[in-house]
Amino acid sequence: MADGVNVELVVVRHGITAWNVERRYQGQRDIPLLFPDAEEGLLALREALASERFDAIYSSDLHRCQQTLEWIQAAKPGVPLRLEPRLQELNFGDYEGKVYDELKDLPHYRAWVDSVGELQIPGGESAAQLRERLALWLADVAKDALAHGYHKILVVTHGGVIRELRRRFETIEFWDGAVTQAQGRRWQLTYHPGDCEKGEWLCNYSSAVPVPVSEAL
Repeated sequence: MADGVNVELVVVRHGITAWNVERRYQGQRDIPLLFPDAEEGLLALREALASERFDAIYSSDLHRCQQTLEWIQAAKPGVPLRLEPRLQELNFGDYEGKVYDELKDLPHYRAWVDSVGELQIPGGESAAQLRERLALWLADVAKDALAHGYHKILVVTHGGVIRELRRRFETIEFWDGAVTQAQGRRWQLTYHPGDCEKGEWLCNYSSAVPVPVSEAL
């Protein structure tokens, strides 16, 4: 059996979009970043990551994440970059493009909110389905880390994905795991391979990205 590996996972949310401003469910719609509104957050994130060097980068293949990656200038020559559909936002199905006031009186929407996202959205995904694809992605991250010696990995993804990862690694409630655009989390993880290719991720430490000003002083 292979030995375990320590991995620092830096996971950030894409910059702000017009649908974020309008508070529309965005899901897997390929909505671009909104400029100049997105610039402030992206530049702050770029500055926060400027001195860091990553062994690999994984990004959602949606355009807003690729734009974010380009703006923060984290992709360096020789650093493997993988565009990963499994890092897409939760599929909000019939809710995509709509705001709360358009949905609040619908019984299936109220039931979905009350279930903390566990119910499947009409035409979309459930939280369990999102967790399943993220678990498959994490299994491949573990394989890559073991095979190629990756110890520091950048991930550019979406708010719902980060919520689920926080629930997994920080054991917090789903609704408590929100991060704003162009921000994210840093996790110090240890992966222990197991039998039948089923290993275990253990979180040793977590922190905000960028570091809040009050903590940086």
